[in-house]
Amino acid sequence: MTTTELLFDLLKIILPAALLLAGMFFLVKKYVDRDYKLRLLELRMKNAETVLPIRLQAYERMTLFLERITPSNLLIRVSSSGHTASDYHRMLINDIRNEYNHNLSQQIYMTDQTWEMIQSAKENVVTLINRSYHEMQDKNKGTELAKRILETIIAQENDPTARAISIMKKEINQVF
Repeated sequence: MTTTELLFDLLKIILPAALLLAGMFFLVKKYVDRDYKLRLLELRMKNAETVLPIRLQAYERMTLFLERITPSNLLIRVSSSGHTASDYHRMLINDIRNEYNHNLSQQIYMTDQTWEMIQSAKENVVTLINRSYHEMQDKNKGTELAKRILETIIAQENDPTARAISIMKKEINQVF
């Protein structure tokens, strides 16, 4: 037997074995990839079952926060009777900050755009209260500050929290 014949016989054995091995490799790889994708999908579905209710609860809490700091609701909830404008101003700002700090962790469940709108709404309410307070004298009563805040809202015809609530509703509608 010559070297050529030996090489040819060896190729007859090795070539089909290599083709069979390559075919098996691709079949097993395809099966493993499919199995990996299925397991990943199952994991995502389990996570969605856990995270989705928590995320929805975060949106509910932030909607409640925005409703609570809406000036008309805030002024009703934090009574101005018997307080000076200075004391009432401090009470309103502290109430907003406490509400905000209580709900600060909810930002991890929201998009950056929505969280920025919530922060902007809070800052707009604080600015409105501060501006109304600084337009008054220290000896004024808390009821006069409340009246000034409401007059400013009516004059602006703009609820400082309405846009943030609207954006949250749109975002929730996209998720569900």
